[in-house]
Amino acid sequence: MRIPVVGLGGIATGVDAAEFLIAGATAVEVGTATFWDPQAPIRIARELAGFLRREGVPDVSQIVGTLEL
Repeated sequence: MRIPVVGLGGIATGVDAAEFLIAGATAVEVGTATFWDPQAPIRIARELAGFLRREGVPDVSQIVGTLEL
């Protein structure tokens, strides 16, 4: 049985979100960043989309859990 993991804490950029997803999170939460930037969730989603384009990844689900130690 797989338990979904939500990444939270310190997500302020699209790269932060990507790092949590690569580490195995299936979703991420933006919290504190919205205190100084109410548009943070929208900006982070755009930045994540840009990261995926630059890396040639067509679907965000393809990076989930891809961290290799």
